[in-house]
Amino acid sequence: MKKADNKQNPFTLTFGKLPDSFIERYENTNKIIDTFNNTSVSQTYLIEGIRGSGKTVLMTHIAKELAKSEEWVVVNLNSTQDLLEDLALRLSDICETTPNLLEQGFNITIAGFGLGVNGKNESVNNVSIIKRILTGLKNKKKKILITIDEVMQNQSMRVFASEFQILLREDYPVYLIMTGLHKNIHDIQNDPALTFLLRSPKIKLGPLSIFQITKNYRSIFDLTDKDADKLAGITKGYAFAYQALGAIYWDNQDNPDMDTILETFDNMLDDFVYNKIWETCTKKDREFLMAVTHDDTSTKEICDSVKMKLNSYSKYRDKLLQQELIVSGQHGYVSLALPRFYEIARNYKM
Repeated sequence: MKKADNKQNPFTLTFGKLPDSFIERYENTNKIIDTFNNTSVSQTYLIEGIRGSGKTVLMTHIAKELAKSEEWVVVNLNSTQDLLEDLALRLSDICETTPNLLEQGFNITIAGFGLGVNGKNESVNNVSIIKRILTGLKNKKKKILITIDEVMQNQSMRVFASEFQILLREDYPVYLIMTGLHKNIHDIQNDPALTFLLRSPKIKLGPLSIFQITKNYRSIFDLTDKDADKLAGITKGYAFAYQALGAIYWDNQDNPDMDTILETFDNMLDDFVYNKIWETCTKKDREFLMAVTHDDTSTKEICDSVKMKLNSYSKYRDKLLQQELIVSGQHGYVSLALPRFYEIARNYKM
């Protein structure tokens, strides 16, 4: 069906941006929002997933939903910056838009980055500024959601997380959502200085619903059930693949040649995601992945292909399962989790 000239492509290749064609993860979204709004079970959540799995989109969606309420203030931090300083700076911006936030006689002076008292500057550190502003927000019955995308284990995170734990103990209404790759989340949770994060609830993002992908493709492209289901199956529920394949099909739907579409699709997956994933894999990881030549590849097939003993096989299987590069539908068999990964990765140099 010819697309309407006045309609824009509803899909996006921009990581983290909420696309027009957005498949909501209702269970994850509702769990975090309900926890933050209605209970004190936890004031932190960790969202873990492979590149392109939709971690940032989920966090962005939750932040936007909470921000619809006047009760919530959202502060988005940059994981590559000094996190405490970034929090102090961003909270100071809120002072400009929230009247009577600070107690009378106090004001924030950005130039010297300190607190002014009755026009007289005093030098104070980031923690003092943060607590002063949080006290004002607490007095106004506000809750503060802090988001950090793609967290890393470094000194800035240690200092920030340790101070955040103190803010929780002192009963400030602060809430935290962080996203990250499995390795980075694991390293942060197991850092001796950050033990409280080990108890934080963690959401591990799996694939999107193939049913919902099929429904969206069918509606957007006016496809038959069979054609929409076939198109959805190519994505394997991988969030970036859903957007990428949808964007390509949109541009080619007047003449949808699947060979051309898949060639472009492979190039996008390689350029945006797979090449980066491949670079992080060890030589043995790569050998294992390339031995998974079809869905439900058996343990024996893999061990024979890479000359691997069973105990080594189990170690690499468990590692790649955690990294969400393979899935195991039944005991003794594995499949590649990402769509067309074998077709693309076999062109890389081992």
